Amino acid sequence: MSAPTRIAVIGVGHLGQHHARLLAGLENVQLAGIVDLNASRAQEIAAKYGARTFAKTSDLVGHVDAVTIATPTVTHIDIAMPFIEAGVAVLIEKPLAAGLEEADRLLEAATRRGTIVATGHTERFNPAVAAALPLVTSPRFVEIHRLGTFPERSLDIDVIFDLMIHDLDLLLTVAGSDVVAIDAVGVNVLTPRVDIANARIRFASGCIANVTASRISRDRVRKARFFSHDAYVSIDYAAQEVEVYRLIPQEGGRPAIQGGRLEVVNEEPLRRELADFADAVRSGRPPGVTGHDGRAALALATRIADLIARQPQ
Repeated sequence: MSAPTRIAVIGVGHLGQHHARLLAGLENVQLAGIVDLNASRAQEIAAKYGARTFAKTSDLVGHVDAVTIATPTVTHIDIAMPFIEAGVAVLIEKPLAAGLEEADRLLEAATRRGTIVATGHTERFNPAVAAALPLVTSPRFVEIHRLGTFPERSLDIDVIFDLMIHDLDLLLTVAGSDVVAIDAVGVNVLTPRVDIANARIRFASGCIANVTASRISRDRVRKARFFSHDAYVSIDYAAQEVEVYRLIPQEGGRPAIQGGRLEVVNEEPLRRELADFADAVRSGRPPGVTGHDGRAALALATRIADLIARQPQ
């Protein structure tokens, strides 16, 4: 049997701790190291999941096959670049980088060195999304709401890059055509950054998407609805539920509506994402969400953020 894939986690805060937990439980994977600026936190998580701590990210090189990076966005390029240059696969939590110039530098280095880069768009690995996407064909209208309560993290970035970017990645996957027009509005409510945003996006295919993201809502809502000329697909990301309804032609009469809820086997999306990354590292295939996918979502998020920034306050 081949040796397990050695993967370390860099940053074990709110999200990174779950990277460590899940990697420690994956078959053919060794949680090979933990790095965090908070040494006591690193030791706590390492002891909990049977891993070794390293004082610096550079100390990991030579001891790992891959790393996952769950640190503030502004640190992504400085942490990821030495691993990419060393040929060590990286999974970088979304957004891929603090800006497109940094994202391009990462991807150019990865192409030059032949290094795997994955982006942590976890929603793509949601079992409900995986079940629904093959059924979404030529959508004409898409409506997505991602609403959350006020967080204690990710306040260094707009809600567009924190929450909406998940849905932008999904839209780019489904629409399959270029964005030709955007109308957007955003409001700074509780922070100096945009806390609630709405974007209306038109694709070259004619599809229009209305996307809302908020981190100041009373209730948590994570739902998407896709409308085609003969079908309706609804996804509840949080409940991992999918409903599909289709028009069935009837001879000599009005079409019938058939459908209902699909059977979806619930599973933690992050676990599926990490398992996909580990398999990509072992096999050398591209990960389910590549660095270029992450760059595309970042580019669309940046267009929306720039449009909002130019609006009078």
